[in-house]
Amino acid sequence: MVRGAQEIRIKHLQEEDWREWRLLRLAALAEAPYAFSSGLEDWVGPGDREERWRSRFRSIPFNAIATLGGTPAGMVGATAPSNGESELISMWVAPRARGNGVGGALITAVADWARNQGATTRALDVRAANAHAIALYLRHGFLDTGRSPSGTDTLPEIRMSKSLL
Repeated sequence: MVRGAQEIRIKHLQEEDWREWRLLRLAALAEAPYAFSSGLEDWVGPGDREERWRSRFRSIPFNAIATLGGTPAGMVGATAPSNGESELISMWVAPRARGNGVGGALITAVADWARNQGATTRALDVRAANAHAIALYLRHGFLDTGRSPSGTDTLPEIRMSKSLL
């Protein structure tokens, strides 16, 4: 996908690509700690082990990164469909790439993969205070389905979903 003068490419990662995922995940946790349920401190120091990063690929079947003009610019994951629903997780777009279509390209990559896996719905949880992410998901057809049970009183989350049919 080309947007303006910079091309957006999506790369589906495999377990051996864990180093690429690690670099973006650590950048995401450092830049946007408010957006994730785990923090940078959970993944550095003793938590920063190759086996831990590799295990993510064994438990989360879809992991992808986006590049913009050849430079890593975003990431996303998705769970295997359960009862027809696949969950979009770990979404992040680097600040320099925001507003350039990277988020939309990642959302589309998840939709294509989930549909091919037999999912009929995509869902996600997003922090209620993350207005920019909520606006992105609304622009891409997700509907607010209410408060997510995974949120807390101090960090409420919204559940959003979109049909793949």
